[in-house]
Amino acid sequence: MTTHSPQGFGYRARRTFTRLLVFLVILGLGGGVVFLLGQLNARTFTVVQENGELAVMKGRALPTGAAAYRPGDPRLADAYAPIPLEGQDVTLLTQQKFTDRDDLDRALFPLLETLARPRIASGEPAKVERGLYYLRRAEKLSGITEEQRRSLQSMLTDVAFYQARQKLEDARRLVSEGLAQLKLASETENRHARAANQMLTTVGPSARDLEEALRRAVHTDSAPDNSPVAPAPPQRPSSPSGDTAAQPPAAGPTPDAGPLP
Repeated sequence: MTTHSPQGFGYRARRTFTRLLVFLVILGLGGGVVFLLGQLNARTFTVVQENGELAVMKGRALPTGAAAYRPGDPRLADAYAPIPLEGQDVTLLTQQKFTDRDDLDRALFPLLETLARPRIASGEPAKVERGLYYLRRAEKLSGITEEQRRSLQSMLTDVAFYQARQKLEDARRLVSEGLAQLKLASETENRHARAANQMLTTVGPSARDLEEALRRAVHTDSAPDNSPVAPAPPQRPSSPSGDTAAQPPAAGPTPDAGPLP
């Protein structure tokens, strides 16, 4: 009577099935790990320095790799567009990774603040306008902290003052140019000379007063107050006894009443 060898068909089939099952389990676990790593990388933000600009990168749906971040909302496109560095050192920033967009916003704000603050404080129109560009980008960062929001509001208040002063200066210049052109038109022989004279008569005095008021507002009233502080009046020394009550004035000489009768 013959016996079945342990190396028979059934044994080999079970062993093959077991190996296949183990392989599929390992393959599934590996695929799950790759998928999770891809999901984690897809939520990761980094920044890189390229051609003098700071570019925001977002991970791909793969374990590694990143591409330039392009938000689906067009209103956020300017917020995360490449930032001109203008000589700023961002080495530490480029070494960080951010798994949340709010964390990215909080990290980008100090850079935008550093770029904006000295420019809006310069008082020069071109630099103020450049600083305002960085402030507008900072306004679009929704994840900044309350302290950063207060700092942003403070800078916006400063730039509002400079913008208002520049607009007043532009208005003064336009009024001055308008008066000069009316005067030129009124002094030459042309079909508008009479109308120009009438306009000068009507608005000339008021326009000159307005021009002077604008000049004072821009060049005098808005200048920093550098006047010296008046010293405090000296205090009178107190009496040795500590009594601070005022002493009665000494009686003056009484007039001579004359000889008694």
